[in-house]
Amino acid sequence: MALFGFGRPRPGEAERRRIEGWARQAGGYGEAVVVKVNEIVCADPACPGFETVILVMAPGVRSVAGKIAKPLSDVTHEDVIATIPASS
Repeated sequence: MALFGFGRPRPGEAERRRIEGWARQAGGYGEAVVVKVNEIVCADPACPGFETVILVMAPGVRSVAGKIAKPLSDVTHEDVIATIPASS
């Protein structure tokens, strides 16, 4: 039994890991690069409601954020490829 929710996967965790893997592959990022994936509610009335943000943090380089105007569950491999810059 998971006490206070510890040990239980967070909602959307499988989607986050899937999208993170696609982002790593699309950007050619190694283990030194941190890739974080989050779903946020966009407060702008022009937004579709939920969007997925992929944050890429590489040592010695300015962090880059890519946004996909879809909830985590709707993001495709092609969406990630179009959003992530290749490593240099």
